Amino acid sequence: MSEINDREQTEEEPLRSGSRAGHAGWRCGSRRRRAGVRDQSSRDWRRRKKHGIRRRRARAAWFFLAPSLAGVVVFTAVPFADVVRRSFLDAMGRTQVGLANYAAVCGNTAFRLAASNTVRFLAVCLPLLMLTSFALALLVFRRDGKGNLYKTTLVLPMVIPVAAMVLVWKIVFCQDGLLNELLNWLAGMTGGLGTAGVRNAAGGAAAAGIAKAAGGTVMSGIAEAAGEAAAAAGIGAETAAGAAQVTKLWDNDWVNSGAAFPILIVTYIWKNAGYDLLLWLAGLASISESLYDAARVDGAGAWARLRYITLPGLSGTFGLVLILSVVNSFRVYREAYLLAGSYPDMSIYMIPHLFSHWFLTLDVQNMCTGSMLLVAAALAIAAAAGLARVVFRRLGKSG
Repeated sequence: MSEINDREQTEEEPLRSGSRAGHAGWRCGSRRRRAGVRDQSSRDWRRRKKHGIRRRRARAAWFFLAPSLAGVVVFTAVPFADVVRRSFLDAMGRTQVGLANYAAVCGNTAFRLAASNTVRFLAVCLPLLMLTSFALALLVFRRDGKGNLYKTTLVLPMVIPVAAMVLVWKIVFCQDGLLNELLNWLAGMTGGLGTAGVRNAAGGAAAAGIAKAAGGTVMSGIAEAAGEAAAAAGIGAETAAGAAQVTKLWDNDWVNSGAAFPILIVTYIWKNAGYDLLLWLAGLASISESLYDAARVDGAGAWARLRYITLPGLSGTFGLVLILSVVNSFRVYREAYLLAGSYPDMSIYMIPHLFSHWFLTLDVQNMCTGSMLLVAAALAIAAAAGLARVVFRRLGKSG
């Protein structure tokens, strides 16, 4: 019996040890599950907490932005929607006329003239402005701060009031201005023969004739003196007329002549090149100097560094400068108005001049229609600027 009991105990011990091991494993698994549940719940709690913080911050941001957004809606969005609506109505704002206003504005001679001058100004002035400011930025850009004097000199015209600047240009280009005086001085006409020359020539010839008459026949000498005096007077008169004619050629009112368009371009570039210069300098400063150092080690020259490092690095700055230059170009009305008034030369008659005249006559439907055409043109220019930026970036990468 004792042997049988010992055998049964030895057979039951593995079963008991296995059950204990299984129970211990179950308890460990239970602990892991509970720990996993706690970890998951803590993660969910942290996620909900972060989400709640974001929502509170978003509500606070919208709370502080609400006054500005209300101002934008009331003073910008609602008037713009009304402009869109009125562009399809008659002058009284009651009857729908479809695209009749657009056809009338596009057929307006003054609008076509102003639009063509504005497009011509953008096509000529913007490339010159961007190239000039970019070239100046490359010349004065220094990371050690040694070009600050040149930067200040180039940016200085930007802070000069437009009225003071235009006054200086008027002194230069007016009818009695410095340019006409300089040209007359160079031509040698301001101190040339005039009425005094005619009198001196006639008196000299008469004196010579009288002197000859003293040694010969009195009558013949008098006749010869009279003839020489008349000839001298004729020569002097022709010279005086020629002098007056040449002087009249350099008596131009340059601002109200065919030279008004180049003068306006020079004035605008001189005034606004400093602003674009600052944008280009900011873009150049954002390019890492290590790229240029590596290119120099590889033997890249100045042109290669400009093409493969500078131009691709300025792709974002290029789009920004282009868009801001286009926006600022519509402010050229200040310079054109102060230079030549409300009715300038036809070459500088811009869109703002036309809108000013429409405003004075309260031509609301034409103003609304023209505004919508300008918005469409601005969107087209923005799309072209974005396309140019993409092409600019791909050109830098492919090169």
